[in-house]
Amino acid sequence: MKVHETRSQAHSTSEERKVMRKQQAESNSQESASHKKAKTEEEEEEEGTVHEDGIRAEFEKFCKTITEHLSVKQMREILEANGQYSKGEDDAVVPTCQDIMFFGPLGNCPICGGKLECSGDGYHCVGDYSEWSSCIYSTKEPPRREESLKLPKSVESTPISDLIKKRGDPKKNRPRKEISAPRKPFDGMMISLAGRLTRKHQYWKSKIEKFGGKVNNSVTGVACVVVSPAERDRGGSSKVAEALEKGIPVVREAWLSDSIEKEEAQPLDAYDVASDIAVEGKGIPLDKMDPSAEALETVTAELKVFGKRGVHKDTKMQDEGARILEKDGLLYNCALSVCNQKNKLNDFCIMQLIMSSENRLHMYYRRGRNGDSLRADDKLEEWENVDDAINEFARLFEEMTGNEFEPWEREKKIHKKHHKFYPIDIDDGVEVRHGALGLRQLGSAAAHSKLDSVVANFMKVLCSKEIYRYSLMELGHDSPEIPIGMLTNLHLRRCEEILLHFVEKIKSMKETGPKADGVWYEFSQMWFTLMPSTRPFTFRDYADLAEHVASAYETIRDINFASHIIEDMSGSTLDDPLFECYKKLLCSVSPLEKESDDYQMIVNYLEKTYEPVQVGDMSYGVSIENIFAVEVSACPSLDEIKELPNKVLLWCGTRSSNLLRHLQKGFLPSVCSLPVSGYMFGRAIVCSDAAAEAARYGFTAVDRPEGFLVLAVASLGEEIKEFPSPPEDTRALEEKKVGVKGLGRKKTDEKEHFVWKDDIKVPCGKLVPSEHKDSVLEYNEYAVYDPQQVSIRYLVAVKFDEQDAVYDTAEPGQ
Repeated sequence: MKVHETRSQAHSTSEERKVMRKQQAESNSQESASHKKAKTEEEEEEEGTVHEDGIRAEFEKFCKTITEHLSVKQMREILEANGQYSKGEDDAVVPTCQDIMFFGPLGNCPICGGKLECSGDGYHCVGDYSEWSSCIYSTKEPPRREESLKLPKSVESTPISDLIKKRGDPKKNRPRKEISAPRKPFDGMMISLAGRLTRKHQYWKSKIEKFGGKVNNSVTGVACVVVSPAERDRGGSSKVAEALEKGIPVVREAWLSDSIEKEEAQPLDAYDVASDIAVEGKGIPLDKMDPSAEALETVTAELKVFGKRGVHKDTKMQDEGARILEKDGLLYNCALSVCNQKNKLNDFCIMQLIMSSENRLHMYYRRGRNGDSLRADDKLEEWENVDDAINEFARLFEEMTGNEFEPWEREKKIHKKHHKFYPIDIDDGVEVRHGALGLRQLGSAAAHSKLDSVVANFMKVLCSKEIYRYSLMELGHDSPEIPIGMLTNLHLRRCEEILLHFVEKIKSMKETGPKADGVWYEFSQMWFTLMPSTRPFTFRDYADLAEHVASAYETIRDINFASHIIEDMSGSTLDDPLFECYKKLLCSVSPLEKESDDYQMIVNYLEKTYEPVQVGDMSYGVSIENIFAVEVSACPSLDEIKELPNKVLLWCGTRSSNLLRHLQKGFLPSVCSLPVSGYMFGRAIVCSDAAAEAARYGFTAVDRPEGFLVLAVASLGEEIKEFPSPPEDTRALEEKKVGVKGLGRKKTDEKEHFVWKDDIKVPCGKLVPSEHKDSVLEYNEYAVYDPQQVSIRYLVAVKFDEQDAVYDTAEPGQ
């Protein structure tokens, strides 16, 4: 067949051969055109690169000429004449001026209308979003004004005025600034080198410049300071000290080599060595510490000001009988706060007029960064004339806040001013971190109490400083300078109102991109000004709001309540402070007998509905220490609630620091409505049929394994609505006060449910997958809107234990 085909092809007609030659020619023509087209595209790309490189080279030549002939002062004048930002540092004025002369004047910020400044390959707004925050708008392609460049008289007479005018004419087709993606790891970065590195500074300087960066001898304006490992032993140089004070990252030398090797700048946090350096014996700022080290630091730190009448501890005058000056109904003691992360501001200020036991008046002023008290500036001055001291106090208050002191202190009239502090309204009392029992007092207090020994030990936990200090530390609101656990109700209400207003704002917000970022950033600065934190950050989503705002607010509110219940137990424990505190709760707490039916029922309910808490690679099981039956006077009694329909025994999670409030006031509804677990049904009391869900709130850290789970009877009412996803409108649910059940991805096996006494249903059963696999909830949640439909019945004291932990028991050297 092959031979036949070949012969057939060989003896084809001349017409056929013509057609074949024509087809081959067309094919070759198409191939040639295709190659030509591809070549053209490559050439165009190459020409674009050449054009871009040409503009860059021309711009660099222009910048060199400008720098040689114009002073920084003249450049500022050019910026002012063209409505540009001219108040920056010299190293910001020069590139901004060069940029607008070559590419055209910058337009205003599209978010706040402020002015833009050139920084490296990018541009950022130097304006304010509001009185609470700076604008965070940044871009690589800024708006430009199509107008001629205006020259001040001082520049008109220079030899390069014609060059500038030529460049400044929009009719001359100004080049477009082409900003390609960074091709070098240190593009646009200023880096400072400190100490004796493994390679000479000149070596690293050449490397940094080769890969797009610049080296600065000072720390001003740098992205980071690179240090050697030896800095840890030396305690840090003066340059490192300055960097830490300014909040500039201090990183290991490996950051340079790794960034070059991986061809992109590595995250600075991963190479941070600030937590290993104690500068000049002053210690490490809390926001630079490893969290475990911060826990140790803040749990043992003493509160500096315990309340409105608390003389600052660092004055050394409190123990000598000194007191805060009180005149005409005013207490001269103020705590101020400001947070603006873009400007590296997270500061506190304390102002006090102190009268000594010898009636000698002193003014105390202290200002520093939250979490870095040891580097705070303070001044203690004696004043002879009381009126002069009061006038100076009022003047200083107005300088710091932009508001008058007396209207604030008498009527709480205040208006936040740009770049100014805002007063934290401290209440007249003793903050729990000062007034609660210290470690040395706990045993004595329980031993001398009239309470049952088990109940005394329970109250000992709730009256100890430790649980409140740990709670505030975990939330990041643990600054020892400000008694955040002793705020006025007015201040707490103001925080709640701001939160609720923001939640409504973002739910209806249509802005996206940078405009939406500005909204979130402003609220973050506002929140951390009103609620000072050692670790402020910018909130990004509903989960952040739930965990770091709503839940934090509820905990701080309850700690404030605990402060007023505990008051001051720092004195003798012979007066039985535990019993006195117990009486104030107006509730009864009694341990259950382990052989009782109720005890066994609760043990079974816990075992069936608990799943290990995951922390990293570790799993934590739970064991019961004690179970207490409680009768809370603010809650309906068992006799009252048994008359209500659809009663269910449910688990509720809480921090130990919140328990005193629950025991006196019962449960309060959630502070706001958010589409996440715990808040998705609006302002409701939320419980679960899974102990695993409650344990997430009770277990906060691996080094504090003790906690409490709450069991409450909730009446869900005649009408129960079920939701597999967050309801769109929670207001209707809140108004009608209907019972709600949120359907989770797991449920308790209904075949094991049973009815307890007084027709109370116990949804006890093994956790099994539900049919709602896409639910945002892992476990079922129940929401009740009327506090009089929820009765706290039991407190389960538990201990969280590591599961399947393997410990290395080998002797060293083996």
